[in-house]
This record gives sequence, structure tokens and C-alpha cells, in this order.
Amino acid sequence: MTTEADSRDVTTPYWYDAQAVGADDAIGVLEALRRFRSADKSMRQRTQDDMDMNETDLAALRFLIAEEKREHEVGPTDLAHHLGISTAATTKLIKRLVASGHLQRRPHPHDRRAQILHPTPGAHDEVRATLAAMHARMMGVADAFAPEEQLVVVRFLTAMADAVALAHDPEPAGSGADSATDAATDPATDAPLDATAEAPPAS
Repeated sequence: MTTEADSRDVTTPYWYDAQAVGADDAIGVLEALRRFRSADKSMRQRTQDDMDMNETDLAALRFLIAEEKREHEVGPTDLAHHLGISTAATTKLIKRLVASGHLQRRPHPHDRRAQILHPTPGAHDEVRATLAAMHARMMGVADAFAPEEQLVVVRFLTAMADAVALAHDPEPAGSGADSATDAATDPATDAPLDATAEAPPAS
């Protein structure tokens, strides 16, 4: 009888030895993570297409909506810092979102020289119509796990985020030329390591 573990492709070109003890289970975890990342990337592309805006503009809009719900005032400088883009690029982004009817600029209540950015009611409606059902499904999945299981998932994803953030650090002691040769792919994406740079996720 063939089990799920037996049917996995142990030739998956990860940098580690797929025949090592426990590696097969680890591969299964990373394959699941890779499927999620692929689905998430496709979802973001569909959302951009549906709302007719690029990834940075959508990230800006989602950030502004989230901050408004927290009753935080956001100005152009705050937005530029969050997105990691220049002041000039932020000015162009704001103009695009104002022109498309997604954003309003209002004077700061205490500083006439400053502006506060507000998503329009139409932007709220559009984001809700596009993303609310998906967010509800995601919350349902997370809520289906027991509290102790949720803590394990949080610990795993936090550690994985830290591991990816350190992806360009020098190799661990003991790794040699053979290890560098084997490091052809990113275990989460199966893409070349020198081509895995990603834009910051939207919240």
C-alpha cells in the first residue's frame, strides 16, 4: 500500500539531502508552504486586475483602510515609510489614487502645511467586495485549529519569516563548495535563489 509520504517526489531539488532522516516530512511542510505562496500570489494578481491597480497602489490602499479603522492619521510621509518608496514615487501614487476616486487628501487639523490621506467610501466598498469573502474563509481556516495548534502555526511562520529574511547572510560554518552548488532553488518557491526577491506583502 502506497502512503502519501511514499508518493512524494523525493527528487525535489532542495538544497538539503532529501534522503536524510525526517527530510521527507520537512519537504511536505515546505511543499504546502509553497502551494500557499503560489495561491497567495495568484490572489494578489486577481485582486489587482479586479481593482485595476498595481501592487503598490493596492498595498497603499489596504494600509490606509487598516490605519483608518485604528483611527490613526496617515500622511504622505507615513505612507512612503510603510511602502518603502521615495517621496516622489509616493506623490505620484497619491495622485493616481485621487484621480481614480480611491483617495481623498484633507488638510491636517493642526498643521496647515500637512495633509491627511483618507480612503473614499467607494474604496472601502470596492475592497470589501473584492476581499471580504476571502478574508472570511481565511479566518474560518485559522479558527478551526485549536489554540495550541494556532500557537504552533504562528511559531512556524514566524521562524520561517526569520529564515527567509536571513537568506542572503553568509552560509553557515561548515558549508562548502558542494553546498553552494546544491543551493539551486528556494525550498519554498522552487525558484533560483538569486531570483526570489519579493515586494513587501500587503497586509
